[in-house]
Parts: sequence; structure tokens; C-alpha cells
Amino acid sequence: MSMELQQMNGQDTEGRDTLYLLGGAAMIVFGAGLILSTPVMRRYLGQMNVGSLVQAAMPDFERYLKLRSM
Repeated sequence: MSMELQQMNGQDTEGRDTLYLLGGAAMIVFGAGLILSTPVMRRYLGQMNVGSLVQAAMPDFERYLKLRSM
């Protein structure tokens, strides 16, 4: 009887891990939806454009590439 339970527990971990992964992803999506539903965040994201974001991130990206090449 205990061998059967051990075998079932081994098979059950895959399903449990998948459930945890999907549950975590759902919590991330739900949290992002809550944050983005506020009017302040909508206004803030509406003012930001992609060009300024790339321009602001470029020095950090170059520094990362220099550190990685060492």
C-alpha cells in the first residue's frame, strides 16, 4: 500500500507544480490589472512614449554589455 502511495505522490508533483506555476502567473496578471486600472497610472503611462524609454535605458544596457564582456 505504501509503495502505491509513493508512486502516486511522484506523479502528483507534476500536476501540483503546474498548478503553482499557473496560479502565480494568474496572480501577476491580476496584480498588473489592478495597478493599471487606477487613473493615476493610466495618466502616467499615457504621457510616456517608447522613444524616451529606450533613450533612458541605453546607458544601462551599454554598461551591462561592458560588464558581461569582462
